[in-house]
Amino acid sequence: MSNPEEVYTQPLGLDVGTSRIVVARTVGKKFQYEAQLNAFITLPYSRLAEDLLRREGVFHQVSNDELVVAGDDAERFAEIFHAETRRPMKDGVLNPQEPYALEVVTRIVGKLLGKASTDHQKVFFSIPSPTIGRDGGIRYHRESIRQILTELGYQGTPIEEGLAVVFGEMGASNYSGIGISCGSGLCNVCLAVLSVPVISFSVFKAGDFIDSQSAMVVGEMATRLRVMKEQTFRFNGMTADRMHNALVVHYDQVIENLVQALRESISAAQKLPKLTHSVPLVLAGGTAMPDGFVEHFSNALRANELPVKLSEVRVAAEPLNSTARGALIAALS
Repeated sequence: MSNPEEVYTQPLGLDVGTSRIVVARTVGKKFQYEAQLNAFITLPYSRLAEDLLRREGVFHQVSNDELVVAGDDAERFAEIFHAETRRPMKDGVLNPQEPYALEVVTRIVGKLLGKASTDHQKVFFSIPSPTIGRDGGIRYHRESIRQILTELGYQGTPIEEGLAVVFGEMGASNYSGIGISCGSGLCNVCLAVLSVPVISFSVFKAGDFIDSQSAMVVGEMATRLRVMKEQTFRFNGMTADRMHNALVVHYDQVIENLVQALRESISAAQKLPKLTHSVPLVLAGGTAMPDGFVEHFSNALRANELPVKLSEVRVAAEPLNSTARGALIAALS
């Protein structure tokens, strides 16, 4: 917040993503965002190591005779020790195979939000839409996040991620259109009319699929592919670089899978409202950020014509903050 002494009593938006956790606040008439990497790394416990971490202000805790370094600091330590970070979440929900999952997410959310300033201060938090081909997991995840917020003194309300993108990006079209959050664990999709979700689903192939599959074919760590994807990758065709080419191939696979699922889901809808006007389609999330992504996505749309007319296809101005922004707008409304 602009002034640490101020007590923030307004609603908040919280994006609980597989890769990042983002909180959105209003400061005057502007939105302000704060984020932490949703990851951690464990180190063997020693009193000396703990003292050093505390002295350096590293975000950590002691658990089961280990030092658990979480958030943005986890990536820094992973680079130092040439290790992979671990994630509390997988495929958009808390990872049932990760014993530290709930503990780490609780710590990161607490760091970003702090205690509620008023009784039952409102927080709208993102959850994934039902995933094609998967049952279960979402209910446990949703109620776990809600409990974390309750213990901090907040009143938590879930909002599906695709709908949050609609709220965050489509005020000019009366919250009608297709919002797609291309994240790490899932791609979440929502077709909404006047803010009411008509079709909502998610698909598995997303950023983590690109990283893991690309890493496997070139013999690299997935973390290195993720960093390259986020920092230097451009979706501009095949080159002489093997890692670049692996990313291109698997990005194309993710786009084709997403567009096909979108076309099939809209076509199969029993009672689709009659849309007299064309509507926007807005892409958000880190996976949608590379230059050239929207062009490849648009080409795939032309090859798989949708039963809905689109007025535009664009990437959100702030793809990493769009879901948190939409959750906040929903909370304020």
